[in-house]
Amino acid sequence: MESVKMRYLFPLGLFIALFLDGSLSLQFSGSMFTQSVSIESRLILLWLVMAICYGNVRHIFVWAVIAGYFFDTYYTGILGLFIVMLPLIVYITRSIMRYFTSSFIVVLLIYLIDITILTVLFYWANALIGFTSVSITTFISKTLGPTLAYNLAIFVILFFPLEQFFKRFS
Repeated sequence: MESVKMRYLFPLGLFIALFLDGSLSLQFSGSMFTQSVSIESRLILLWLVMAICYGNVRHIFVWAVIAGYFFDTYYTGILGLFIVMLPLIVYITRSIMRYFTSSFIVVLLIYLIDITILTVLFYWANALIGFTSVSITTFISKTLGPTLAYNLAIFVILFFPLEQFFKRFS
């Protein structure tokens, strides 16, 4: 059963993660977006994965749709991509976690798989509608690789505080 505190703290944390994704990208845009790299911060995905693995959150699919809506309207301007992709990632993560026990390595690997799926789907959708013409090899070397490395570092820094948070309030 979801705790009363988690009912309020989860959405608050979700939207903090949503806005931190954009704020960090803006603050460090000189380093994150150059001619050689394009790094995408995925804190919102980290929050959702940690909630699935360590939290007891009701209506997580609804929250993923709401967060996807705000992500689409605030960052991409294309309504529909993240509204569909975030609940899909939640579904995939929940399905995978049925077979594993939550641990640092398991959650890390699932998080990296989720980032890969989300980033590739976003690339594919943008290529499909003509918003990008970058080759797949350029995408992998300039976007996917650096995105995975950046989010790996963020995961290592935030894993234990988030794990304790979700264990304490769930």
